[in-house]
Amino acid sequence: MKKNIGIVDRSLRYGLGVFLIWLGLFSGLDVFQAPAVGYAVAAIGLIAILVATVRFCPLYAMLGVKTCREC
Repeated sequence: MKKNIGIVDRSLRYGLGVFLIWLGLFSGLDVFQAPAVGYAVAAIGLIAILVATVRFCPLYAMLGVKTCREC
């Protein structure tokens, strides 16, 4: 896997991931009164943090997008 995520993109993904985990698990927001929605939102946040950590986005790879300068 070749890195395809730059520093700014990585920082935004970390921030978004933390926010989504908080929103899904700790905010008390029950969308449609279903706790599964909160868990799904938290899972998306966890995926965003995972992608930022490994600095590889499969979707970017399929589209040929690179946001890092050193790649």
